[in-house]
Amino acid sequence: MQITICNTQGAQTTRVAHGTVYTRAGLERGVASTKCFTTAIAALYALSLRLALAKGRLGPGELRERIQDLTRVPDAVGRALANLEVYTSLAEQYHASEHLLFLGRGLAFPVALEGALKMKEISYVHAEGYAAGEMKHGPIALIDPSFPTVAIATTHALRSKIVSNIEQVQARGGRVIAVITEGDAHVTRLANECIEVPPVAPLLEPIVSTVPLQLLSYAMALRRGCDVDQPRNLAKTVTVE
Repeated sequence: MQITICNTQGAQTTRVAHGTVYTRAGLERGVASTKCFTTAIAALYALSLRLALAKGRLGPGELRERIQDLTRVPDAVGRALANLEVYTSLAEQYHASEHLLFLGRGLAFPVALEGALKMKEISYVHAEGYAAGEMKHGPIALIDPSFPTVAIATTHALRSKIVSNIEQVQARGGRVIAVITEGDAHVTRLANECIEVPPVAPLLEPIVSTVPLQLLSYAMALRRGCDVDQPRNLAKTVTVE
C-alpha cells in the first residue's frame, strides 16, 4: 500500500497511490521550495496521531493535547522569523565560506539534510548534512577554522550527544553555529554563534528548527550576490522526469 504526502491535487503520485494526505500549503512559487518540507512534517504528524488513535495507542484526551501542540507551532515559527538581523549578521561572518557541515541527531538529522540542501541550492556553497553520530567516520577530518559547522542542538532527547559533537568540533579549531532552544545557556557558551528558536513539543521541533536554516541560506545567498528567486541549474520536479 502506498500513501503519498502531496501539495497538489491531481498530481501523478495522488493518482497512483492508495491514499493521499494533502498538505494544502498553497502555490509554491520558488524553485527551491521551503514550505513543502515543513508542511509535510505537519501532515505526517497528523497522520501518525490518527493512526495512533485507531490502534488504541492514544486516547482522546492525549489526542487533543497533541493537536494543541501542533496549533502552537505557527506562533513559534513566526517568532523564529521575527529576528532577521541574526541571519544577516551570520551571513556577513560566513559568506566567504565555501564548505559547511550540518549536523543533527534523531529527528534533527533530516533537518540537517534540509539545511544543507537549501545552502547548496541558493547560495552555491558546498554543504553536507550528516548524522552527528557518524561524524567521526569522515567529516571530523575536515574540521578547521575555515569549515564552519551548523549543529541542530534543540532540547530533544539526544541533546547531550549533539553537545558532545559541538565540543569535538571546537577542540579541533572549528567554528560552530548552533540552533538552540531559547534560554539554553550551556550551548550558548559552547558555540561561536547561536540561533534561538521557541520551545515546542519534541516531535514538532523539526519544523521550527528548519525555518532558521532556510533563512540562513537566504541571507547567505543575498550576501554572496546570488539570485534567490531563480537559482541556477535547478528545475521544479514537475518539469523533469
